[in-house]
Amino acid sequence: MRTVHTADAVLTADGAPADSVAVDSGVIVAIGPYATVTAAHPGARVRRWSGLLAPGLWRTRAAGLLEAAYHPDPREAAELGAEPLTGAALAVLEMDETRWGASARRGLQRMLAQGTTAVTGPFSRPSVRTAVARSGLRVRVRETERPGDGPEILLDGELVLGGPADFAVFAAKAGGGLPTRASLPSGTARCVATVLGGRLVYRSA
Repeated sequence: MRTVHTADAVLTADGAPADSVAVDSGVIVAIGPYATVTAAHPGARVRRWSGLLAPGLWRTRAAGLLEAAYHPDPREAAELGAEPLTGAALAVLEMDETRWGASARRGLQRMLAQGTTAVTGPFSRPSVRTAVARSGLRVRVRETERPGDGPEILLDGELVLGGPADFAVFAAKAGGGLPTRASLPSGTARCVATVLGGRLVYRSA
């Protein structure tokens, strides 16, 4: 079904004013002002968001986050806490492929809730590879850099006509003002919604 996502603003590649993006079959088919986009796509479902609609985030060190850290189950919170465990705290856990897969799924859910649309591989654990594949996140390889080099978070490309409908909506900062292109890779902007291939995969409560 064709859908128009409209927000306070859209972060466009050329800086042109826009507040809406139309999506059809997982592809971006229009970017522009709401009146123009909806007139060109009558009958489309409209989703309204508060915030900045922008390319999602690319987690360049996702392999380490998923394969060298354990994301506790909420039922383990009293014993293990809620934050990922690494190092000595991870070493004492009895980890097998089943537990690694469950951990990866929780880690991926956390990434989606932060506006992530792409991750860097490769992933060596079979259960983690399966979890990533099922999440719908794009897997990218940074061929020009060694693992761990460069920024941990990047913007995942640009929103372009004919491109994949992968994007996120980020809320205004406390006190007003939308996030900027420069501030988004800090990972501090609160995510309102994440869309992958045109599918809404996360929305905040």
